[in-house]
Amino acid sequence: MDSTMRGVCYILLLAIFSQECSLAVAKSSLIKLDDNNWDQILTGHWMVEFYAPWCPACQSLQSHWESFATWSEDLSIKVGQVDVTQSPGLSGRFMVTALPTIFHVIDGEFRQYRSSRTKDEFISFIEEDKWAAIEPIPGWKSPSSLVMSLVSYLFKLSMVLRSIHTKLMEEYGLPTWGSYLIFAVATIVMGALLGILLVAVIDHFYPPKPHTGGKSVANKSDSKGKKKKSDDESGGDDDEEEEDAEANEDEEYDENDDNIKDDLEEDESEKNAGSGSGSEETSSVGGSPRVHKRKSRKAD
Repeated sequence: MDSTMRGVCYILLLAIFSQECSLAVAKSSLIKLDDNNWDQILTGHWMVEFYAPWCPACQSLQSHWESFATWSEDLSIKVGQVDVTQSPGLSGRFMVTALPTIFHVIDGEFRQYRSSRTKDEFISFIEEDKWAAIEPIPGWKSPSSLVMSLVSYLFKLSMVLRSIHTKLMEEYGLPTWGSYLIFAVATIVMGALLGILLVAVIDHFYPPKPHTGGKSVANKSDSKGKKKKSDDESGGDDDEEEEDAEANEDEEYDENDDNIKDDLEEDESEKNAGSGSGSEETSSVGGSPRVHKRKSRKAD
């Protein structure tokens, strides 16, 4: 009986020891990633999980993920895990909006895993190359892109501000509105300083041109005066030409009037002279009356 009990105890101890060894191997195969070492996933073949300790779904997945990590050497991949509470920058870089989130990474190409979360399904996903049927994340949304790097810094900044807010309320006893007021004043001050700095930088690279408003106005007034003077001179010349033309026309009219008067006088005198000697002139000319030629007038 004692030997039987001893055998049972040995078996239990062996089972517990083997389980502890398997857990130790799983933990050693599971690589913890953070803001400092995450870039190692840009090379090689990886499966990475994003989780939070307070997340119930993450807690239920933990055993499956650790068991899957023990197959990493057989599958020629690496299995990683990111705690978003400790590395908020990575949650922003990968745009993690739900927990847990799993990514497949091969040579810097990212795909989000959306299948069943079991060890067997993970193994099948790698062995059968199911990841090849998934569309990779576009380059601009890739965690290694400049855009996502800026997003990660914004997430880090938000966590820093949140920790400051918590410290002001818990350690210094400020009310919530007091903490918000401090943040509002700090935001206004920082905005003003950044605006001044931006204006200084622009003025340094693109200095303003010297003001020449007075000279331009004077030049404009001089040009206007010269133009007016030239117009007056040209206007005066035009007036003189018009006066000369009118004077010539008056002279022509006067000459025409004189010619008409002379013609009328000659006609009168010829009529008076013709009344006495009309018969003689008709006989000498052969019975035809004498034709009087008038002087030619000047053309109007």
